[in-house]
Amino acid sequence: MSQQSQQSQQETDQPVDGEFIVDTEDCEERERAHRERGTSRPITVVGNPVLHRECKDVTSFDDELAQLIDDMFASQRTAEGVGLAANQIGVDLKVFVYDCMDDEGVRHVGTVCNPVLEDLPADRRVLDDSNEGCLSVPTAYASLARPDYAVVRGQDAKGNPIRVRGTGYFARCLQHETDHLYGRLYIDRLSKRERKDALRQMEEGTPWYPVVAND
Repeated sequence: MSQQSQQSQQETDQPVDGEFIVDTEDCEERERAHRERGTSRPITVVGNPVLHRECKDVTSFDDELAQLIDDMFASQRTAEGVGLAANQIGVDLKVFVYDCMDDEGVRHVGTVCNPVLEDLPADRRVLDDSNEGCLSVPTAYASLARPDYAVVRGQDAKGNPIRVRGTGYFARCLQHETDHLYGRLYIDRLSKRERKDALRQMEEGTPWYPVVAND
């Protein structure tokens, strides 16, 4: 998810009672450790087949997965993003990383494998119509309504079950990255006219990070 799409959203929701992971501690140290072990890779862009199909489940929580996660953090930093899914660097696996500030300026850093968005009760489905962008649709932005609260369940890098929750911009990030791993880009949720406009923005812009050109 593109960092520049963050707009004015105003609330946060912290993990409590051990029910949700705590992803707000030692963020700088954890992100730096991943990034320094990793190798930055170019970003795949809309049109690349790996972005348009559901990814495979993560079944091996091994050194190869750990290296992929390190590379994803390195790639995310190079592209100045706040979230990155594995298929955005061409890897067909259900894993995403994030380094995202919430609406109160609290930083969240983490990894989710095999994410599933939990259904929200009706009273939590408050839509937030804010700007959204994507590293795989470089230089393009569009307004998109999403629930301002999200809960994702999945596994961490060692295969342990986890739940992550966020509100506002962080909720948008969690939904955006989960979408990626099921073959859906944010522009797929736009009207035909809005999608065409986003693709026009992309065509007219120049990404500031390396991308994989489509054949």
